[in-house]
Amino acid sequence: MPQESAVYTHGHHESVLRSHTWRTAANSAGYLLGALRPHMRILDIGCGPGTITADLAALVPDGQVTGLEYAPEILEQARATAAGRGLTNVHFAVGDVHALDYPDDTFCVVHAHQVLQHVGDPVQALREMRRVTKPGGIVAVRDSDYAAMTWYPESDGMTDWQRLYQRVARANGGEPDAGRRLHAWARQAGFTPDAITATAATWLFRTPAERSWWSELWADRTVSSSYAQLAVAGGHATAAELQRIARAWRSWGADEDGWFGVLHGEILCRV
Repeated sequence: MPQESAVYTHGHHESVLRSHTWRTAANSAGYLLGALRPHMRILDIGCGPGTITADLAALVPDGQVTGLEYAPEILEQARATAAGRGLTNVHFAVGDVHALDYPDDTFCVVHAHQVLQHVGDPVQALREMRRVTKPGGIVAVRDSDYAAMTWYPESDGMTDWQRLYQRVARANGGEPDAGRRLHAWARQAGFTPDAITATAATWLFRTPAERSWWSELWADRTVSSSYAQLAVAGGHATAAELQRIARAWRSWGADEDGWFGVLHGEILCRV
């Protein structure tokens, strides 16, 4: 089976984890929550530091949740997250979404948040997610769409950030505009159109606290994370250009009229 061929653009720098640990089932998987039942067995792919995974485990107290991550170094934090909440129905494992190490028809729900934009073959990933889902179960996927992100006030530096990020992500083998493609990838993976429910949702950063948090993590990520290293090493930007983009992020965050919207595509696919 094919293995992961894309490079994870963000890495696990503190500025990245600042964002990932903010994510909850409520703010990142709301489209799925109404379908959950207490007994369900769930696979959470790309679990990262485990905050969404832990929320899912709390919502299925009579079930089991497995958090799967390609990068093993982050799983100690995920385990600590679950242990800190006293959850005993969750465990974590290392694995590749392109070739899941589980038998057919294992899980009631297979979930992936912000994963398919980073993988080498999203259609194969969805085929594998479908394979390990029980008949009558659900494959649930949510991904952002970088081209659809929008902000106010306009800023040349912010526009340069958007274009740069897309170049770097694609050079790494990913698709940063995954959100708009999820329903098409699901159909290519074998789901019939009537089995796919496609929705969209947003994150919005507008208040002073929200602007400060969002702008600072992206400013730091732009100069200090794996994304920054890949941008320079790949010839996409110089260190000076990254510093200029980071200043643009901080300038936007300090503007009392600042507004930033993140669009996500979502799919619920019945097996």
